[in-house]
Amino acid sequence: MTARFDYYWRLFATGMSFVAFGICGLAFSLLAFPFACLWPDRAARQRAVSELIHAYFRALVAVLRAIGVMKLDAVGAQALRVRGPAIVVANHPTWLDVMVLLSLTPRACCVVKSAHWGNPVFWGIVRAAGYVSNADPVALVETGARQLAAGYTMIIFPEGTRSPAPNRLHAFSRGFAYMALGTRAPVLPVLMDCDPPAFSKGMRWYDVPARAFHMRVNVLAPVAVEGFAAPDVPAALAARRMTNAIEAHITQHLLDYGFFKA
Repeated sequence: MTARFDYYWRLFATGMSFVAFGICGLAFSLLAFPFACLWPDRAARQRAVSELIHAYFRALVAVLRAIGVMKLDAVGAQALRVRGPAIVVANHPTWLDVMVLLSLTPRACCVVKSAHWGNPVFWGIVRAAGYVSNADPVALVETGARQLAAGYTMIIFPEGTRSPAPNRLHAFSRGFAYMALGTRAPVLPVLMDCDPPAFSKGMRWYDVPARAFHMRVNVLAPVAVEGFAAPDVPAALAARRMTNAIEAHITQHLLDYGFFKA
């Protein structure tokens, strides 16, 4: 009986969290975004919006933990709070990865799906926060480089969408590698895991697991670009080598940490 009550409580709490998230996002897009556009200093506007998003997601994660919907363990997360340009490259098992990483990273800029730019909930947020669309690979690299130069941490999920299944990744795209090679910003590989699976590919919001899901984040040591860049190596070849190396690095550590099962 207790387990059944716990399940329905978490189902209700999850639904209310989604409703609250949607209402807040829509309110920002319809009300706050027009006022934000009047802010004369674009850089100051982006800083304020990114800090607001960070605070909001920190509060949302705290609420989800307090009401027993989720657990969170983050190892090495202090690296996400260090000011200075860095590129976070993470696997993407669940829809909640973005929320968790933004809650841990005070000065962040995300690469987001182009579909979010027309989404009625997200369109105002992604524009005001200066997020980067993945629609145009060249523009993605150029805009990301400008955000790094401004001191933001770029958060990129190079799979482009949620992982296809447990123990599997989509092939990584090379945008982050071109960005790193062009700016010499270090890459921070980040491992994400959700056990039991929740909000993963093919699951709906109401597919609540039998117990509170456990989000685990492990930030690995930064990877410098110098090992991949050389004057006699073409940029395309260097980017391919770096992409393959980071994908293999993350995959191996997912196995080593037990996030993937061999």
